[in-house]
Amino acid sequence: MATEAFEEIVETFAFLDDWEDRYRHVIELGRAMAPLDPAVKVPATRVEGCASQVWLLPRIEGQGPSARFDFRGDSDAMIVRGLIAILHALYSGITVAEAARVDAAAELARLGLEEHLSSQRSNGLRAMVTRLRQHAAEAAS
Repeated sequence: MATEAFEEIVETFAFLDDWEDRYRHVIELGRAMAPLDPAVKVPATRVEGCASQVWLLPRIEGQGPSARFDFRGDSDAMIVRGLIAILHALYSGITVAEAARVDAAAELARLGLEEHLSSQRSNGLRAMVTRLRQHAAEAAS
């Protein structure tokens, strides 16, 4: 159920031979994202449970289960910005109903991230997925 943008990341990861190259690619994905305006970096958009500071700002187009899900995000750590970019590729543009059904753990496992992230980063990634799912569920109801 992955988006085309996420499938491109999977293909790139398959092409890159070692984790250091993949790590650099994740950082490049983060650098390519536009930063959030400091005015929206408030407690309501901050994700708890991350070692770094992380903010996620949902954008929903439409109403109900067929509303389109999108979000913007930012972090004070470049690798985390890259993880946000990967989540953006996984979730953006799908409906809020589809977002609730995304098996993020299985999709992210295709990239082998869990094997190379610290336990704090892995916990933070799970916290971001939980927050995105909450936003989608709220928009679907």
